[in-house]
Amino acid sequence: MRRRVIPTATPSLRQNTVGNLVGNAAPLLVAFFALPALTRTLGPARFGVLTLAWVVLGYFSLFDLGLGRAMTKDVAERIGLGQEETVPALVWTTLALMAALGLAGTIVTSMISPWLVHHALRIPSELETETLHSFYALAVSIPIVTTMAGLRGVLEAKQRFDLVNAIRIPFGAFTFLGPVIVLPFSQSLLAIVIVLLIGRVVAWACHLLLCLRLLPALRRHIQFDRSLLGPLLRFGSWISVSNVVGPLMVSVDRFVIGALLSVSAVAYYTAPYEMVTKLWMIPAAFAGALFPAFAAVWSHDVQRAASLLRQGIKYTFLLLFPLTLVIATLGQEGLTLWLGHDYGVNSTRVLQWLAIGVFLNSLAQIPFALIQAAGRPDLTAKLHVFELPFYLGALWWLIRAYGIQGAAIAWTLRAFIDTTAVFGIARHLASRNTFPVKWIGLCTAAAILILAVVLFPLGLRTRASLLAISLVVFGIITWAVVLAEQGSRWRAQRPRLERGP
Repeated sequence: MRRRVIPTATPSLRQNTVGNLVGNAAPLLVAFFALPALTRTLGPARFGVLTLAWVVLGYFSLFDLGLGRAMTKDVAERIGLGQEETVPALVWTTLALMAALGLAGTIVTSMISPWLVHHALRIPSELETETLHSFYALAVSIPIVTTMAGLRGVLEAKQRFDLVNAIRIPFGAFTFLGPVIVLPFSQSLLAIVIVLLIGRVVAWACHLLLCLRLLPALRRHIQFDRSLLGPLLRFGSWISVSNVVGPLMVSVDRFVIGALLSVSAVAYYTAPYEMVTKLWMIPAAFAGALFPAFAAVWSHDVQRAASLLRQGIKYTFLLLFPLTLVIATLGQEGLTLWLGHDYGVNSTRVLQWLAIGVFLNSLAQIPFALIQAAGRPDLTAKLHVFELPFYLGALWWLIRAYGIQGAAIAWTLRAFIDTTAVFGIARHLASRNTFPVKWIGLCTAAAILILAVVLFPLGLRTRASLLAISLVVFGIITWAVVLAEQGSRWRAQRPRLERGP
């Protein structure tokens, strides 16, 4: 039988990348205007608790145990093989399992919420009651959040990233706009959390309606197949490890700051964190579009996969570095204008350290997608488990020694170690001959050195001059790289054009 080769360099790949980028970027405009209003009206303590609520709400996806990714893979395979009649049982079985896991998460979160509020976190006494009630409300939403990840996976399996982003844009904006809408009526954390949960429920309903429209068989055949549970859980087991440990290492710093310092310190740390981590939308757009392309060619064309990997890393670097440099260089002035003098004083060093860490972590997301597409999520899961205790120890020690700046230093050191390891694993899988890690390492090292200069106490005029020079040099190099690439493509096509059809 002739093997079917799935095309990867198609317009849909480019369209999906651009669509993902727009979907991730659009809510930022709302966040830019919403965060100053929230920080001024709620104050550092209440805003700190709200940021913890955002973290908890985003972290609830861990309760799906990797089943969302497993369902995406299986649905896509069955549709590709013309076996759509088997899809309803798969979808409803997976959603039922995810809902059950979400209910378990509701119970666990409800049980530990009193301990978190009264003992683990330094919540001001006047905020303890409304914070506890807010955590209870968040716990109720866990089944909605987990099953929505599964519904989104169905849309992605159908390659309908346009619909995914059509939902992501308005409801991503509502995450920041919802609390602002509440402010004229109430500053209660519980009221804000309830409004956020209403937004999640509406988003869940939109995902469900679109899934039923794209796959009408889901309406006709609602069935549960226990024989599917084993394969689903086996596939998702290693992914679930990364889903638990990875986000934990990304978000645990704020909880440790709240435990060792105060929720006000959480606010001064979270504001620059939320600012600089929005850069993740760039690698997320590339990784989301490249993942199915990696999976399609990996089994029969490793060189093609390595070529896609190089392209993803290169364009992520070219887009990300100038933005990171501007944020790190003008961070103090930006924070002061955006959130006020106190944030400019207390959060600038955090912003600069995190800028370096986010830059490294962003580059790692492309080879991370390759590793999972190659069927080796166990490697990244083991890496995360190995990193976790060392990161927690460094985080605890550095926060006690240097405050919130210590948390940023620990986060960046972990990002450096993680990025180095992920690139090493990807190079091993893609073979050394097809993955030239030397030029990637040299470019990254040069970028880190330039970013590290802004950590020195320099005046605004000096920093602005260095920024201008760096951007000019970077622009010249980028222009040369793009021209060289276009020239190579033209030379490769020239013999074929001269021969004619």
